[in-house]
Amino acid sequence: MLRLDQVKLSLQESENDLQKKILKKLKIRASDLQSFALYRKNIDARHHQLYFSYSIDVCVKDEKAILAKKLTNVRKLEPKAQAPLHPGIVELHTRPIIVGFGPAGMFCALQLAQMGYRPRVFERGSQVEKRIKDVDAFYQKGVLNEESNIQFGEGGAGTFSDGKLTARTKDVRVQRVYDMFVQHGAPNEILYDAYPHIGSDILVEVTKRMREEIIALGGSIHFDSKVEALLIEADVCKGIIVNKQEIYSDVVVLALGNSSRDSFQAFHAQGVLMESKPFAVGVRIEHTQKAINEALYHSYAGHDSLPQASYRLTHNVEGTGVYTFCMCPGGQVVAATSKEGHVVVNGMSNYARDKENANAAILVQVDERDYGEGIFKGMEFQEKLERLAYTLGGSNYKAPAQRVSEFLEDASDGEMIEPSYPLGVTYTNLRKLLPANIVYKMQEGIKAFQKKNAAFKNGNAILTGVETRSSSPIRICRNEKMESTSTAHLYPIGEGSGYAGGITSSAIDGLKCAEVIISKYNNEGCK
Repeated sequence: MLRLDQVKLSLQESENDLQKKILKKLKIRASDLQSFALYRKNIDARHHQLYFSYSIDVCVKDEKAILAKKLTNVRKLEPKAQAPLHPGIVELHTRPIIVGFGPAGMFCALQLAQMGYRPRVFERGSQVEKRIKDVDAFYQKGVLNEESNIQFGEGGAGTFSDGKLTARTKDVRVQRVYDMFVQHGAPNEILYDAYPHIGSDILVEVTKRMREEIIALGGSIHFDSKVEALLIEADVCKGIIVNKQEIYSDVVVLALGNSSRDSFQAFHAQGVLMESKPFAVGVRIEHTQKAINEALYHSYAGHDSLPQASYRLTHNVEGTGVYTFCMCPGGQVVAATSKEGHVVVNGMSNYARDKENANAAILVQVDERDYGEGIFKGMEFQEKLERLAYTLGGSNYKAPAQRVSEFLEDASDGEMIEPSYPLGVTYTNLRKLLPANIVYKMQEGIKAFQKKNAAFKNGNAILTGVETRSSSPIRICRNEKMESTSTAHLYPIGEGSGYAGGITSSAIDGLKCAEVIISKYNNEGCK
């Protein structure tokens, strides 16, 4: 198989023209082309002329003859395949337990179920149908369910996001994750789009189908089932206590979300080794999507064949990273708290990305120099900011907000932006929300972004706070076999455990863990 890079189509051309482009690039006849498939699709907007740029995998009759031509951007593709999975020889006496049903837990459970291990999943939050109702009740009445919300429940926090599948790893499991999503109803274009996304509305249905397959294969999923403690004897995890019941297993997978603060503290008190890790805090910024399209597509903005534009910006201020995160085109800012008396923001988009505003987090990296030494000092720092955001918002779950010009203390203006946070905002001074050094770094970051993206020059863009849950403030220590360094038979995985960031990397970590379990244990005791 050959891979062709930089096959370009203008906006006036369609993908039906790709075959002609391939034949011309390879200098062959149609009869010499056996098949082709899209590998990657991107938008090249670096120059005045805007193109779609494709990488395409091609099968031809005479591969050697084409390679002998030494054509530019044509290369032989060396296949990368995972070694087949074979059950191990250690007897597994009980079905494996998975704590948490976000992306890491879900993909671990699905892989185990497909290999006959019939996992038992325990999720503190509700299944997605009830979860949607609970989130809507919070938006409409301001009544928060601390166990069923944007953070906790089936699918994890990623269910109420954009369903972005950004992967900055070359792990061969990336394609496996995308394939599994498509098999359960995700749009086919995630297989080749350079910036794949599912959309929250479709992700809800995909999550339900994954749940249904796990159950059909003999697994079980227990919602509204918060694990209260681990059963640990002589530094070996023997099971869990959930709903006041002791449930035993030779394998316990901890797939917690990064908001599971009470669980971190409870398990640490039982002797599970953890450490503090750096993370980031900040706010959400909103512009109109029209302004983002114009800033990135210029005169092509509004063309029917173009998707909503997105961006990713970074800057370094005195050795600290300031960056945009989880950019949601045509989306909204959401109320993402899981604790009464706290305000947390995040962003989400549906598949169509057709709402008026675009939003993204602007985050500043923080570490022990900002919040002090101690395993839970970072977590306590997050909580302090969330409580202050609640107070500044009016102590009614409205979010504190401010125009960029006021935050930067300059006189710039521009089109007015209507905030999309569902419970309303209270305009206030966000410089009172964040520590002075973080405010300074964020201000410098925004000024740098104004030079990179014209939409950021609008002083009326809205900042809404506070964003604290982009990654976990702790890491549950594990070895190269993914097993806790302090507690045998305990497998901490995913974002909450400190080993992933986002849907794709969490799903990959879940698959890796399933492979470790399968390679070690047979499934005879799971039948």
